[in-house]
Amino acid sequence: MKKVIVTGDRPTGRMHLGHYFGSLQNRVKMQHDYETYILIADVQALTDNFDNPKKIRENVRELVLDYLGAGIDPKVASIYIQSMVPEIAELTIYLSNLVTVARLYRNPTTKFEAMQKKELFGEEGSSLTYGFLGYPVSQTADILALGGEVVPVGEDQIPHIEQAREIARKFNKTYGEVFVEPEYVLSPNPRIKGLDGSEKMSKSLGNAIYLADNEEQITKKVMGAITDPNKIKKDDLANPDVCMVYYYHKLVTPKEELTKICSECKSGSRGCVACKKELVASMLAYLKPIQERRKYYEERPEEVDRILLEGTAKAQKQAKIIMAKVKDAMKIDYFKEEDRN
Repeated sequence: MKKVIVTGDRPTGRMHLGHYFGSLQNRVKMQHDYETYILIADVQALTDNFDNPKKIRENVRELVLDYLGAGIDPKVASIYIQSMVPEIAELTIYLSNLVTVARLYRNPTTKFEAMQKKELFGEEGSSLTYGFLGYPVSQTADILALGGEVVPVGEDQIPHIEQAREIARKFNKTYGEVFVEPEYVLSPNPRIKGLDGSEKMSKSLGNAIYLADNEEQITKKVMGAITDPNKIKKDDLANPDVCMVYYYHKLVTPKEELTKICSECKSGSRGCVACKKELVASMLAYLKPIQERRKYYEERPEEVDRILLEGTAKAQKQAKIIMAKVKDAMKIDYFKEEDRN
C-alpha cells in the first residue's frame, strides 16, 4: 500500500515561481510514489477573506489550471474542493476539543501572519477571528480526514504540522489508535526569494513572477530585479551571490551556462541589462511547457470540471471511511450503516 500524501493551497490568486519551486515541483515528483490528494482549501481561504467570497470562487479554477500546468497528473492525483467534503468540517469540530487556546496562540506561523495583518494578538479585545486562530486545527482535519501520512510543506508550515502531530497524538491517547501522526517533507527549495531580494516571494509583496505571466510581464519584472548594489558601471566587478538575477538564473538557466555567467559577472565583462535579457529568455523557455499545458486545460473547462468532480468524489469516499473509524472510537456511531438499512 502506498502512503497517503495530503497537500494543497488556498485559492487566493494565481501561483508563482515561489509556489512552483517551493512545493509544486516536489508534488509532481512524488505523485506517482504516493496516494496523492491535493486540496483546494476554499474554507480556509475564507478565514481572512470572509467578506470577499467572490475572490475565492474565481480563483478555484485558476489554482486547478496552475496545478495541471505544473504537471500534476489527474490520473494519479486527486484534486478536490475542501468545502465539498463535509467530513473535514465535522472532524475540525471534534479536534478543536483537543487543543487549548493558549497552544494556538503559541503557534509561530499564526503569530507571524497575525503581525503581517497588524491584528491584535493574545490580548483582551483581540481582532483575530475564531477561524483565523483555529486555522491549524482546520489544517489538521484536512490531513487526518483523508488519512494523510506525509505532507509536503514549506518551512513556514512546519509549526502547523507539528501541531497536527500533537492533536493526532492526543486523539489516539484519548479515544484509541485511529490516526497516523503525519510527517512533513520539505522541498529541496523550501523558500524562494522575491525579485526585490525579500526572503520570500509573495503575492502581497508584489515581488512575484506567476506561472501564467506572459513575455511582457516577465520582461518588466526581471528588468526591475535587484542586482549587486556595488556594480555601478557595466565593467565593474560584481558579486553574483548578492544578485537576484543570478539567483533566478540558478533556478531556470541550464547548468552548463551558469559557470560562464558567474565568471563574467565577477570579471566585469557582463552587463546587468544583458544578463537580465538572458534571464528573460531562460525563464520563458522554462515556463513554456507549463504554460502550454495550462492553456490546453484553460480551453477545455468541461475537462477541468470533470477532474474536480472525480477528485472530490474520491476524497469524499476516503473521508467517509476515516470518519467511520473516528465516530466508532469516540462512541458516537449511534446507528451504524447496516442498522439504517
